[in-house]
Amino acid sequence: MQTIQPLLEKAQQSGVSIRTLPDAQKQALLRKLASVILIRSEDIIAENKKDLDRMADDDPKKDRLLLNAARIRDLASSLEDIAGLPDPANVLVLERTLDNGLLVQKKTVPLGVVGVIYESRPNVTVDVAALCIRSGNVCVLRGGTDAFYTNTILVSLIQEVLKQYEVNEHAVQLLPADRSLVMEMLTAVKYIDIIIPRGSEQLIEFVRTNSRVPVIETGAGVCHTYVEKSADLPQAAAIVTNAKVSRPSVCNSLDTVLVDEAVAADFLALLGPQLQHYGVDVYADPLAFSILQKNNYPHLFAAQPEDFGREFLSLKCSVKVVPGIDAALAHIQQYSSRHSEAIVSGNNALSERFLNEVDAAAVYVNASTRFTDGGVFGLGAEIGISTQKLHARGPFALEKLVTEKWFVRGNGQVR
Repeated sequence: MQTIQPLLEKAQQSGVSIRTLPDAQKQALLRKLASVILIRSEDIIAENKKDLDRMADDDPKKDRLLLNAARIRDLASSLEDIAGLPDPANVLVLERTLDNGLLVQKKTVPLGVVGVIYESRPNVTVDVAALCIRSGNVCVLRGGTDAFYTNTILVSLIQEVLKQYEVNEHAVQLLPADRSLVMEMLTAVKYIDIIIPRGSEQLIEFVRTNSRVPVIETGAGVCHTYVEKSADLPQAAAIVTNAKVSRPSVCNSLDTVLVDEAVAADFLALLGPQLQHYGVDVYADPLAFSILQKNNYPHLFAAQPEDFGREFLSLKCSVKVVPGIDAALAHIQQYSSRHSEAIVSGNNALSERFLNEVDAAAVYVNASTRFTDGGVFGLGAEIGISTQKLHARGPFALEKLVTEKWFVRGNGQVR
């Protein structure tokens, strides 16, 4: 294929059919899709295996690519959750009658055509499609070549259900994974209203640099947890371990542990065995290295400058000992990607200071950064975690897939 323009034209033309679909029909459509995905789970897993077989076992993206029965059930559950959320479109925001008799209303309306570029995350295919359907938007999806077979079957199932509800099937469309066509998507200002990249820092930077279509950035998460000297140390060790190992390949997983020097020896003695159980490679600054070495931690490396501010996306993390909260805040200010940051502390004043001073989309006290997620936050699902400040920040979900439109009704008024 030399151009995607015919596909983009079809996507734009399909907008009316999804935009005007009654709310009850959108809910029913998503619940039907949840049922179809469960019924066809074996077929989805078979296609997913074709993608998995092409990827090296040590590739950190492999976990993100995997769809098994449990994850498919989670997708179906997410569809049910999204169906149960209120429609963010067609909400009356403002209404007034002017002195000249004009009735002026402001309502929320769908964004239009939402383009999403993503890598190795087939769950994004279902989440984005569902969020766009619920909010009356068209979506054009450009998934990575790694997930070609999985994305293809998922979109075919979605389109089957769209047709059952007499919605134009091009309202959800999978674009070719050919990299030579990405620039056409990024410059398709006539057909696409917004572009959302979800993936590596390199992907996000490429889209930010080259897109003429407005961009909402999601993705890269360099996440820190600061263990302050008044922390409950067993609790802190459990929080850090969960943030690192529960699903290391996702953007809300922990990358760097900052620990107060007053409790560094005791804390790292507790943390070491827990990380060792999961085989976590630790890149430690000199003091943390000395402590962990004395405790015979086996997967230990001397941290290099590039190990701070690094998004590992695997069973690896860096550790730095700091003299106190000022140093911790300065480190986070320098290296954070503004995604999710946490403090573990028994000092309420310092915890509040952390919450107020750290510039990130989500900040935590005494909890794992792994909770930064649209579904967990009660938003049904997410397109991604936005780390920018315009339009959307944090989980970019249903409520943000709308813009505003003015409706003005008159009776012959002229100006």
